[in-house]
Amino acid sequence: MCIYAYLHIPIDVPIHGLYARIDVYVPIYSYVSVYVCLVYMQARMYVCFARVHTYIFYIKMYFSTCTPLCMSCVQAESVLKKIVRKIGQECAARGQTISETLVVFMVKAVVLDPRNDFNVDQTLTKKDVQNLIQLCVTRLLDTTNPSLSTIKMQVYFDMNYANRAELLSEQQRVLEGRLAPVVRDITDSRPRVQEIESVYQTIVSYVLLSSGLGSPTDIEVVREVTAGLQSVFPQREMITFISLSKKKKEQQLKNLAKLVTGIRLYNKECGKGGSSIDDLPAILNESIPSATQTVDERLNTCHRLAHQYTALLESMQEDQHRYAQLSSFKLKEALFNVRQYEAFLCILLSDAITSAQEVEKMNVQFAGTMEQLKNTVQNKVSIDTKEVFPLFVALSNLWSGFQNEILLLSFLTNMTNNLQQFSEIQSQLIPEEVLTSLLEGVTVKSDEERIRETTGTRVNVSDFKNQEWLFPETTDNFDQLLIQYHGFCAHAIGVKGLTLPGNPAIGILKHKERCYVFSSKEAAYIFAQDPDKFIQLNVEKAKEHAELILLLELNHQFEYLAPYKQARNVGKYLMKQTTKCDSSTQTDTHILPPTIVTSYEWNEWELRRKAIKLANLRRKLTHAMQTDLSHMRRENSTQVYLPKDVSTQTKRDNSSNVPRPQIFLEGLRGGSSPATHMVKVDLTRPAEEN
Repeated sequence: MCIYAYLHIPIDVPIHGLYARIDVYVPIYSYVSVYVCLVYMQARMYVCFARVHTYIFYIKMYFSTCTPLCMSCVQAESVLKKIVRKIGQECAARGQTISETLVVFMVKAVVLDPRNDFNVDQTLTKKDVQNLIQLCVTRLLDTTNPSLSTIKMQVYFDMNYANRAELLSEQQRVLEGRLAPVVRDITDSRPRVQEIESVYQTIVSYVLLSSGLGSPTDIEVVREVTAGLQSVFPQREMITFISLSKKKKEQQLKNLAKLVTGIRLYNKECGKGGSSIDDLPAILNESIPSATQTVDERLNTCHRLAHQYTALLESMQEDQHRYAQLSSFKLKEALFNVRQYEAFLCILLSDAITSAQEVEKMNVQFAGTMEQLKNTVQNKVSIDTKEVFPLFVALSNLWSGFQNEILLLSFLTNMTNNLQQFSEIQSQLIPEEVLTSLLEGVTVKSDEERIRETTGTRVNVSDFKNQEWLFPETTDNFDQLLIQYHGFCAHAIGVKGLTLPGNPAIGILKHKERCYVFSSKEAAYIFAQDPDKFIQLNVEKAKEHAELILLLELNHQFEYLAPYKQARNVGKYLMKQTTKCDSSTQTDTHILPPTIVTSYEWNEWELRRKAIKLANLRRKLTHAMQTDLSHMRRENSTQVYLPKDVSTQTKRDNSSNVPRPQIFLEGLRGGSSPATHMVKVDLTRPAEEN
């Protein structure tokens, strides 16, 4: 039975302001691929944070008679799940409960293994399906095989791990979802006068729940939050709050929550409240070093086991007697298990170190903000809100950062503890006493020692004409190059089946835009003679040991059968090479609306043509002549300097006061006699008196 399916991806393309729908159909071959896509979409949609917006459009099933049978998507999905359900049922009947995702990955591993003779490009008969189910059940029930533990570890880590940004964004989304009903009750309400107090109490509950500082059932905490809210948002302002739009209400609620949280933190620092608030900085300063030490200790154990297993495997290849003695211990699978556990612990350790750095930075900022707030307040009766409110908000934001670090620390601790179960098979497979006896007479080298031994040797570029080699002195960002195979030797994986650490100092081979490192100069020379051959050997080795697909980061080699993808890059701290860069940019031709003057003309000759038309010279004659004086003369121009404005002063200005004339006329109003007698009186003082 074989299934051919197409993934339907609708794309909306903007054309002249409208959107045109373009349907893209991507073919998926074999029933395994179809089921892999379905389960991947279903699992990642509910467990991880990725959102899968694609669905099965059309499925055709061909039985052994090659008769096509059209089925609906629901029927096809039930048929596809039947195979995995059958595997799960048989495992459950034998006392093992296996997750659906793990079953899918095991189906992939069995199909990829060339020793099982499955060809996904050909039609599978019912016998092939039964054989596939039986092989999957056998491998899933083999609890003594380290390969199964490694696959379980990879599935668990991929489905549960999230980086800082993803985890915090998901936590924020969950918190907003929990507070959504309370926010809706506040913003959508149109209370009457007698109902305003009830809405105000709802705001108190929102402030308490959003801050996460104390229990809503604690009366003392509720009173403390209410007092803090009343200091910045009295109940009399509810009338103004109700008249706001919904968006502004939500924004004001967030601001009030931060202000009240900052006030409570300040009161706790002053010893006036905050008894229910835990001392998060002190808890983090104590817990992060402990968690880092735990991860570091387990990482050292991984290093020791990896070095010991590598030494035993090398001795097996050199001595046939040792090979017969150690072949039953499955050392190669155990080495892959340890290396994968080591890679995951390195990721967790990097996250723990990042958390420690963030906490140290926030401790300094929190102490500085609190000290600034104390200096601003200083027992004042009234304070300008523009001075203290930003400080309260800053305290609240920093405290939210402490809460986020507590969440991240709890997540990292749980991941570290849960990963431990997948490495317990090491002690069951090879007990400590047996391992010690096997190592007698064997030289165990650490990864650091192997790198030091080859530090002085490097590739001679002149020996290779068509190969590009990268060295620290000739390559920018040499330490940040994205190395293939997780930094392991590209030659030892396919030839020896070992994960030996590569030494970049020998030289990094760049082949088809990918970078490879090697454990020795000899391995580099052999690999460089035919890189494609050894790359294919590594792919074949990954088909035999499916756990190498994720360990060596070979997902790009097996995308057509990958049941799940690790959305976060394991080597996230690495950066791609930046030796070449093609870039382009585009700007709008006219940002502002066009203001084109149609009558404008820049061409001088066009202007002359228009002038001739206006002059109407069709009936005129034009004469020209030249005199001897103007023959072969050139135009001259001179420049003169105009005289400057100059002013001079020859004498001093002076002034004097002259007596003001005072003359009075008497008798103008008349008197008892009919005739008027006027007398002129001059009272002006002489100028000499002044």
